[in-house]
Amino acid sequence: MKNRYQIQANTKIRIRIERLVLSLTILILLFVMPVSSLLAQENEKDAQTGFQFLSVNSDARAAALAEAMTTVEGSPSALYFNPAGIARISTRIDASFSINQWIADIQHNTAGILYRPMDGKYGVFGLSLMSVDYGTLQGTLVWPNALGYIDTEEFSPSAMSMGVAYAKALSDKFSMGVQIKSAYSQLGQSAILKEDSTFATTKNVASAASFDFGTLFKTGMRDITVGMSVRNFSEEITYANGQENFQLPLTFTMGISADVFTLIGMETTQSLEFAIDATHPRSHPEQFKFGLEYHPINMIALRSGYLMNNDEDDFTFGLGVRYAGFAFDYALTPYGRFDNVQRFTLRISI
Repeated sequence: MKNRYQIQANTKIRIRIERLVLSLTILILLFVMPVSSLLAQENEKDAQTGFQFLSVNSDARAAALAEAMTTVEGSPSALYFNPAGIARISTRIDASFSINQWIADIQHNTAGILYRPMDGKYGVFGLSLMSVDYGTLQGTLVWPNALGYIDTEEFSPSAMSMGVAYAKALSDKFSMGVQIKSAYSQLGQSAILKEDSTFATTKNVASAASFDFGTLFKTGMRDITVGMSVRNFSEEITYANGQENFQLPLTFTMGISADVFTLIGMETTQSLEFAIDATHPRSHPEQFKFGLEYHPINMIALRSGYLMNNDEDDFTFGLGVRYAGFAFDYALTPYGRFDNVQRFTLRISI
């Protein structure tokens, strides 16, 4: 009898804790982040970080959902948003490869692979790769002529990042994950004409180590999931010339998601996933991101999203098809004066 009462008491406590976590998350999403956004209008944070390529997303599914991915789990794309999201993959190996023809003809590509040994008994391990090709640019040098400069050699700036991640589901509701990343940027070299008519040349090269951390919590109430992540946490970085100091694009995000049909108590084989993210970046004002993914049948996904408080892009669109362990995702993002950005992702699960 005592054990039964103890179990009932523990259940009540657990339910209260789950409701408290959910209430606090909703409070932050609906109150704290909008207030922070209003305050940020008085203190603009534009252009305060370097290595901005770490903030660019190449995953097609994520792009179609306006990057509202903090609580979207079970695929390698979680490596770039919330490492806790890799803890519950359903296969032993899951890999994805993404191509992103970014603005100004910048080629931004990513790849991710997940490995779940012993059916997840020891958690899930992940590897993320990111490469950026800025193309070929024409170098210039300040010069005392009519134009104020002369052309120098052409150069090809580039950047890359590699990360190692680990995540584990600590219970049927709670999971957490971490990722350690190493990033590198090469922006050519600078030549400055000195007063004695000689040149001072420096290489614009820098590398940095950063840290990602995230959690996910399934509330057990109407399929609602809440989560948070901190990305690109690092020390201040200095280029090789010793003059340019900057910080990485640190971003704090909280998210909530649920299946709309489950939420309203509708019995159907279809699904309609709705996700909301509230982000607090170091380099620009706060944002809200909304994503919607509809599965009329299990193998087809139709997606759309909306990104608030951004200059050029807002609505996003995409679709996905999966069959026999293979999945293909496509996203189209109208990007204002920069035209459209298209992303393609191939995913393999075995």
